[in-house]
Amino acid sequence: MKRLVILGGGYGGLRIVERMLTPELPDDVFITLVDRMPFHGLKTEYYALAAGTEPEHNVRVAFPTDSRLTTKFGEVTKVDLEQQVVLFANGDTLEYNWLVIGLGCEDRYHNIPGAEEFTHSIQTMNATRCTYAAINNVNPYGQVTVVGGGLSGVEIASELRESRPDLNIRILDRGESILSPFPKKLQQYASQWFVEHEVQLISHAQVDRVEKGVVYNHNQPLASDAIVWTAGIQANRIVRELPVEQDGSGRAVVNQYNQLPDYRNVYVVGDCASLPYAPSAQLAEGQGEQIAVALKAEMKGIAIPALPKIKLKGTLGSLGKKEGFGVMGKLSLVGQMPRVMKSGVLWMYKKHLG
Repeated sequence: MKRLVILGGGYGGLRIVERMLTPELPDDVFITLVDRMPFHGLKTEYYALAAGTEPEHNVRVAFPTDSRLTTKFGEVTKVDLEQQVVLFANGDTLEYNWLVIGLGCEDRYHNIPGAEEFTHSIQTMNATRCTYAAINNVNPYGQVTVVGGGLSGVEIASELRESRPDLNIRILDRGESILSPFPKKLQQYASQWFVEHEVQLISHAQVDRVEKGVVYNHNQPLASDAIVWTAGIQANRIVRELPVEQDGSGRAVVNQYNQLPDYRNVYVVGDCASLPYAPSAQLAEGQGEQIAVALKAEMKGIAIPALPKIKLKGTLGSLGKKEGFGVMGKLSLVGQMPRVMKSGVLWMYKKHLG
């Protein structure tokens, strides 16, 4: 028996599972999907769960079932590339012939004292549950601070504004404007939305340290009943600890087939891989398509053919439930249409996997 082990049931991992479970899968190959949760969490929608506008069952998708697929739930602690084995927190081990690492990302705290200890996250389902509890336990007229004005920070702040109009909300961003990677039109539209909805925007911020209930911006204390951190990500710790070449965010450098150059039976997908694109669910799925093609060739013992090109269609973001923004090629979209489009994409994704 030969085993393909896929670490992480995220967007990339599930796309690989879906593409591998076909009649051409060799009879002696079995697939093991490893995840800490018993379902796929729609990470792009965790902001809504944290804000209290979506129940948890709306951001869950069941894993596929197939006689050739085994699911194993647990916390991975290490990958031994030399011995070809995965180690778990409970002492279990899992050997592999081929391995896909898709363990996602973690918050990056930039060595800011107290940031990890005293802020809340939306990077995992467990963390998001805690963030939901913290935010929604804030009393009326309380203060919530979102550190980071990128896509995640903008979406959780806007969603929270609609779900809790009684709260005071501020966004701290180190740039000149929120959504700095996006076109000016979108930056201005989102900024105006927050002004109209009485969300305080603080630009050119410099968070020096965080204490319980306090964020220090340029050494000035800002009292906060809840602090949400969305100010950067890095590769999962398991990947950062691998003895392989990495980029500045701890992502593993891969070859043209998404393999570790020195360990060709190990593939890396999603936020763990160093690629010339911003991390996204769309990118992870595109990689998943490529990795499935490569794996099928490897299992047949033939040369890997030309891989399908990754086609990124754009980015969609929400400003609450009724408005949004997006970039499709060179086209910038604002208003109700991109919000409707984002809802449609989510519906299609859940229906397809379900």
